[in-house]
Amino acid sequence: MDGHRPSSSLYDSASLNESLRRNKAVVCAISASYISTFAGYPLDSLKSRLQTMRTRISVPKLALSVYREEGVAGFYRGLWIPLMTISFVRAASFTIYTRTKEYCRDRAVLDENRLLGAACVGGLGGAMAGSLISFCSAPFELVKIRRQLEYAIAEAKGVRITKPPGTLSAVREIVKSNGLTGLYFGFPLHFVRDTSGTALYFLEYDGLRHLLGRLPSGEQGPTPNWLPIPVSLVPFVCGSFSGVTSWALIYPLDVVKTKVQQRALAGEPHRTIPTTLYRLIRGPDPENPKAFFAGVARIYRGLGVSALRSVTTHGLLWTFFDLTSNAIDRLPRNGEND
Repeated sequence: MDGHRPSSSLYDSASLNESLRRNKAVVCAISASYISTFAGYPLDSLKSRLQTMRTRISVPKLALSVYREEGVAGFYRGLWIPLMTISFVRAASFTIYTRTKEYCRDRAVLDENRLLGAACVGGLGGAMAGSLISFCSAPFELVKIRRQLEYAIAEAKGVRITKPPGTLSAVREIVKSNGLTGLYFGFPLHFVRDTSGTALYFLEYDGLRHLLGRLPSGEQGPTPNWLPIPVSLVPFVCGSFSGVTSWALIYPLDVVKTKVQQRALAGEPHRTIPTTLYRLIRGPDPENPKAFFAGVARIYRGLGVSALRSVTTHGLLWTFFDLTSNAIDRLPRNGEND
């Protein structure tokens, strides 16, 4: 007897460390997602409002209006939906992404030591993640939009509300009016948006990380002379850039999706996707020769606030993802001193 009690496996540090290493992608994705989602949600709420407003308004004026009418809570209406689901969506997305990359690496499908190979593997992993996750995330995003646009939807229905219903009430109303399939209003657009957007996102991120000196082992090496930034800022720069540019490319699709879903939730007559896009571009005065350019500007309404949101959320996401990943990699292994 050495006088020491055997440690419980539940609190065994070696087992815990090994479990963290096995599930590193999940742990990193969950911890980073909560921080980035909370930081960027007010901007996401403003983006949804801008996309559906018929009159033009600046972001500061809209933010002031929301604050006056709804208070600080108005910026975070529906927040618990992404907070509750983000753990699943991001964890599953990053797991599918990393597993796809591992599959390609093990079978030498593409050479990740070259720029094209690294970008294509990342894009393939992103496409797989976005397409599969969209089936689960579509209902949650629809409810989120329903919560964010409570007042606009009520106005379209000719109803005045003093206190918007809660999230569960919003879900019950959708199901009561349209059945369970109502939770999938606009799903084709959601599927295409998530598949293409996530593919572009990871393609750009992995390609840029390769250009900025990521080593084959996955660790960050010295940055090149053409962009001499601190190594610690590389994840933020790559995450922000890929988030902003990929979002800008699919932004018109997101605007159409939000408009289609708003009309469905308000009980207005259904319009096809081409019709919705055409009407958004045409505007209220199609005879005006400047209408086309005004329509294009309308399609990209809210892009500025979305770009700011992308810089914030995706920059923080990859920064904390890498910090957590590095912390897990430094954990002692079996046989090493704690």
